[in-house]
Amino acid sequence: MLGRHPCLVEVWITHAWGSFGGAFLHRPLRKNDAVTSDPTDEPDSSALVRRQRELASLYATAKSLTALGSLDDVLQSIVRHAHDLMGTDFTYLSLVADGRLSAKAAEGTISAAFLSATIPANVGLGGKVIATRRPQWVRNYAASTLIAHDPNFDRLVGTEDLVALLGVPLVIRDEVVGALFAADRSERSFRPGEIALLSAFADHAAVALDNARLYEESRKALRELRVAYRKIEEHVAVVERAQAIHEALTGVVLRGGTPDDVAQLLADQLGGTVTVLDRADAAGRVTTTVDDAGTARSVAPIQAGDSHLGALAWSREAVGDNAVSDAMDLRTLERATHILGLLILKERAVAEASERLSGELLTELMVGGPGISQAQRARTRARNIDADRLNLVIVADAPASSATDLVRHLHDVAKTCSGLAGEHLGRATMIVPSTDDEHTVADVHRRLRRALGGPVVAVGERAVGHDWARAFSLAWRCGAVVRALGHTDVGATTGRYALYALVFDADRAGDLDRFLTASVGPLVEYDRRRGTDLVGTLSAYYDHRANVAATARVLHVHVNTLLKRLDRVSEVLGVDWRAENDLELQLGLQLHKLQAAIAPPRHS
Repeated sequence: MLGRHPCLVEVWITHAWGSFGGAFLHRPLRKNDAVTSDPTDEPDSSALVRRQRELASLYATAKSLTALGSLDDVLQSIVRHAHDLMGTDFTYLSLVADGRLSAKAAEGTISAAFLSATIPANVGLGGKVIATRRPQWVRNYAASTLIAHDPNFDRLVGTEDLVALLGVPLVIRDEVVGALFAADRSERSFRPGEIALLSAFADHAAVALDNARLYEESRKALRELRVAYRKIEEHVAVVERAQAIHEALTGVVLRGGTPDDVAQLLADQLGGTVTVLDRADAAGRVTTTVDDAGTARSVAPIQAGDSHLGALAWSREAVGDNAVSDAMDLRTLERATHILGLLILKERAVAEASERLSGELLTELMVGGPGISQAQRARTRARNIDADRLNLVIVADAPASSATDLVRHLHDVAKTCSGLAGEHLGRATMIVPSTDDEHTVADVHRRLRRALGGPVVAVGERAVGHDWARAFSLAWRCGAVVRALGHTDVGATTGRYALYALVFDADRAGDLDRFLTASVGPLVEYDRRRGTDLVGTLSAYYDHRANVAATARVLHVHVNTLLKRLDRVSEVLGVDWRAENDLELQLGLQLHKLQAAIAPPRHS
């Protein structure tokens, strides 16, 4: 910095000659409590020659200092040149910071620990130099009583064998920032010429030190500016990327893309994996967590007004510390949820319209059959469905799901097999084409069970001659029998329960009623009139294999009470049912129980 202005160096040297040369040619040295004069220092011709060499050396040294930039380089150069100029055993330089005077550079020292020397800025010879702002010296540092000693520094003095010490202030813009020291390992006095030489050198060193500090500050400012500029560039790049992603997302919507297309686009642009979660996994706000494996997961809710439509989850490796990029990426994730909300609402509207039409067509076929009208064929054909091939009716029921929820899942299945799904007489129903009824029903049951995450009963019946209503009646009745038998997770055709299907065939209802009247009718009528439960008592008796004690325990009655009830059964039936073949009675009880469990379907 200063090296570019040699004229300034000449000005400093001229100033140095005024202070340095005049100090020992025209002005006697002032005495103080630590500095003494030396009568042998009177100028003569040889001294003038020596001082001219010293001045030339000082000029060259000052010029070399101005060419340095790094603060550490300048500090080390100062003590090295001072060591060469003064010819003492060693030199060192200390700077003031936070009320302490700390050694920063040394030349000629023995112990590396000397550079760790630090003392309060108001003690020692350095403290006196700083306080008086003038040179100070002692013949024997350890023995001097005119300075305040620091125990820690005194130990270093002993290690370094320091005896005579001269210190001059380093002044920058009228502020003492430190001191430059010249030391010998034997007792001696310092001549005024030596003091003036070190003082003059200290003046130039202070300027070089100030320049180095300014240079360091400039370099630091430049580094900070470059960092700031890079951050601005990164921020601009992040913003531009976010804008590009937003435009790409808009393009996906305009092209009729799906939520999965949006998720894939985000994964391609942001990295990691992006998943659309359903409503069960929706969060109320944006959250970010990092697991033990170092995977960061951010979840942003998808909302439309007060409705939670789901959530968008972004998983990626948690590396780096770019707050701007992370914040912008999360903002991009949030913007994507707005687009997803619109897509989901659109898909739902289309799906609901499709489901409503599918349900209407299914009901129309059920009610209007047997047979298919031309209008029905045209309406089903418009949905890419061949009505003539719809030959299997499946009725589904699940204890933990409503018919409406089941219909929603049946619609998803129906789309893949060109079928119709809807709610008919309060039951979740589907009509599909099938070549293997057992396999088709089993596949529907499996898909429903996976979607629901729980048990479901699905029963199918083949529709003959497009008589879907009759097939529906048999299927739901068979399903009711299945549930009455205690089966909660079944996927089968009515053929597996053919006997029950025949017994509960609507066309044979009169035959079933006559059989029940003849077998258990008197007991049913007695219970109705008297408010008793002889039918239940007899059923429990048979269920426990005619064990009186076990039956009594189940019914929570005394054995004598049970025996009286069984005697009343004999009176009502008018036969000794325990001595005769009671197969008909047992069958009647079972069929009566199943008939009670099978309620006819009603319009919802």
